[in-house]
Amino acid sequence: MKYIENFREGDRISGVYLCKYKQSAVTKNGKTYENVIMQDKTGTIDSKIWDPNSQGIEDFEVLDYVDIMAEVTSFQGTLQLNIKRARKARESEYKAADYLPVSDKDIEVMYRELMGFADQVQEPHLRALLQELFVKDAAFVKAFKFHSAAKSVHHSFVGGLLEHTLSVCRLCGYYVEAYPVLNRDLLFTAAMCHDIGKVYELSDFPENDYTDEGQLLGHISMGSEMVGERARRIPGFPRRLENELKHCILAHHGELEYGSPKKPALIEAVALNMADNTDAKMEILKEIFKSAGASQEWLGYNRLFESNIRRSSPSGPQPGEQQ
Repeated sequence: MKYIENFREGDRISGVYLCKYKQSAVTKNGKTYENVIMQDKTGTIDSKIWDPNSQGIEDFEVLDYVDIMAEVTSFQGTLQLNIKRARKARESEYKAADYLPVSDKDIEVMYRELMGFADQVQEPHLRALLQELFVKDAAFVKAFKFHSAAKSVHHSFVGGLLEHTLSVCRLCGYYVEAYPVLNRDLLFTAAMCHDIGKVYELSDFPENDYTDEGQLLGHISMGSEMVGERARRIPGFPRRLENELKHCILAHHGELEYGSPKKPALIEAVALNMADNTDAKMEILKEIFKSAGASQEWLGYNRLFESNIRRSSPSGPQPGEQQ
């Protein structure tokens, strides 16, 4: 099996891949074809079946593992597959772990580092809340470790939620040293809890799609509810402190149009919003550059950044440049 990240234009591909998406479409000439997205642990690739009724094309559905023969082509600068043959694979022909995108960092090592931030929280009620979630609730801990942070935008891989949360905590760790006005206990607790609702907003892999609850409520309000529920179980949890923590979660996207029910009103909420936004955007760019390979060319307009983007030049003088 050749992984998607190693595909090059002109390659002839034969192997099993996970069908992430499939939908019929019609060409301008009225001919039916299939839009398909194939996936393995290194990424996804747009694919086409130009003649779904041809010999060698058998029925398969979304989330099926599919044995294909295909050619790698290029359309408007992006690689895609032209699938010639396809059939649903038998269980003995694949290992599911090869098809789920996974963090390249050790999950247990990341979790231990994350708990190091929890250990720095001194306020007894916040410390107890983190213990309830991240130590005592085994089902939540397991889901948190292996969940993604998004369906597709950033950290959309196994361990992505943990990796993103840890990165946000690291940034907040810098903030509290640079700006002592920040309440370390509140900010670290909010950073660890800001995306906990994603455990229930998104389904498990390989589906990794929005649940009914996620569609109706969203991870921000769900996370706030989870924090409120846990706080009420802890004797004497100050209502004012509960509201400040919930506010940080509710405001962590920063703007109403980005899904936050509230705009930041506390300095800790401002810091959390900046840390969350920084890590999300840096990860988006990392993933864009990874998919572009070593290309130094402009990569086209990106709606999230509202700009045409490219990778920066390597350090030092380039061939043909005057020093």
